[in-house]
Amino acid sequence: MQQKAPRRTRERILELSLRLFNEFGEPNITTTVIAEEMNISPGNLYYHFRNKDDIVNSIFNQFEAEIERILTVPAGRRSNMEDVWLYLHLMFELIWRYRFFYRDLNDLLSRNRKLELHFKAILAHKIKVARQLCEDLRSEGSLEAGEQQIAAMATNMVVVATYWLSYEYVRNPRRYSEQQAIADALARGCYQVLSMLGPYLRGDTRLLFEKLSEEYLKKLSAEARPGADFL
Repeated sequence: MQQKAPRRTRERILELSLRLFNEFGEPNITTTVIAEEMNISPGNLYYHFRNKDDIVNSIFNQFEAEIERILTVPAGRRSNMEDVWLYLHLMFELIWRYRFFYRDLNDLLSRNRKLELHFKAILAHKIKVARQLCEDLRSEGSLEAGEQQIAAMATNMVVVATYWLSYEYVRNPRRYSEQQAIADALARGCYQVLSMLGPYLRGDTRLLFEKLSEEYLKKLSAEARPGADFL
């Protein structure tokens, strides 16, 4: 059997840095810590990356490439409720995978011009996609809302999704890293964003929304359901 080629040092540095940033927060991790965890010299690390910002920007390039693939509406047809549901699932999973960007967002943007400009563009793209999904539902008669209502919904959906994990952390920091707590947090986030569409949905799409919501809520433990008090 052909052996798998070992990962290059650069790739291993990025993988480790992402894990450390996610676990401890980007401001709390230095290149010295990364080098020690990698068991390499600082000089070896600087051979691959000039400084920590270079590492952060390289991780952001990965994140940006992945999110661009998600932020694509179906081609050749209108989006439906299943598309919205899948889009939210994928988005929340990606946010969790690169959660330090969202948790440390204000600090990162204040000192990294590239992230400031590119993250602003990502938010604008998210709002555009959310708005397109709503307009597609309206076009097929599944959603009843005016232009201003759709614009507000699209913005609110992106705001909630962007800051949801920070909200979850504040609610229950001691369980933030537990696998079940993570799964519940992501599920609640999807439900919370989708619930904004609920009052405007009509016909079979409204029934499907209620069915999906009921199935989702059943998967959550009683204390983990939306509106429950964690603390």
